[in-house]
Amino acid sequence: MTALLRPRPSGRPTGARPPTLVAVAHGSRDPAALRTVTALVNAVRALRPDVPVRLGHIELNRPLLADTLETLRGEAVLVPLLLGRGHHVKVDLPEAAARAGHLTTRIAAPLGPHPLLAEALHARLNEAAHQHPKTIQAVVLAAAGSRDPDAAADAAATAALLSTRLGGVPVVPAYASAAAPTVADAVRTLTPTRHGHPRDIAVASYFTAPGRFATQCADAAPGIAAAPLGAHPAVARLVLHRYAQALAGAPLSDRAVTVGV
Repeated sequence: MTALLRPRPSGRPTGARPPTLVAVAHGSRDPAALRTVTALVNAVRALRPDVPVRLGHIELNRPLLADTLETLRGEAVLVPLLLGRGHHVKVDLPEAAARAGHLTTRIAAPLGPHPLLAEALHARLNEAAHQHPKTIQAVVLAAAGSRDPDAAADAAATAALLSTRLGGVPVVPAYASAAAPTVADAVRTLTPTRHGHPRDIAVASYFTAPGRFATQCADAAPGIAAAPLGAHPAVARLVLHRYAQALAGAPLSDRAVTVGV
């Protein structure tokens, strides 16, 4: 599948309005989720005031994606605020775009994996560990989980990027649902060392915003539990990077790890 759903004329008149960037959040009953994704959208707008930016949710929060698309005209790029390939990216977003027959629509790749996410995860871990007297010796990367093997591959790639960012500290992906191991199981696996001493383990929250799964994973942390990615500047830059990639014709499976954003 490519990011292009409908043909569009090649080229765009000089000075023409750029396509609308539609940031697609999952949605959550946690009121902090809407505040967080709204802050992220505002951070994206601040970086590129020339690009019209709108928000749409797959479920649970308004505006729903279908309602946002209904109000638009011309061209739109759907940028999922999701962290890997799975059902929402592969099925829900294309179906929503197909229903918006009045638009020329492209779908960007999900945010992960990318070094900018590792940068944001590292920063959130540092924030959580600021008052912790011990050095983090292992990290559980807590993700939502999916039955799609591509989603697991993307989480594993992010874990590797974060481990490199942390100077080789072990990072193990774990999941809130639909995949194994759970966060609690990963913590148990990582805790003993070869010498029988417990490691100091942190849980990195691989979620864009707060919600039920993020809270569930944080509750399983033995000590340090980082906040979700939220409106970290690196995430806002990555949203614009995925937007630019989609306009350039990059496929949904693009997993470029360059940092020149």
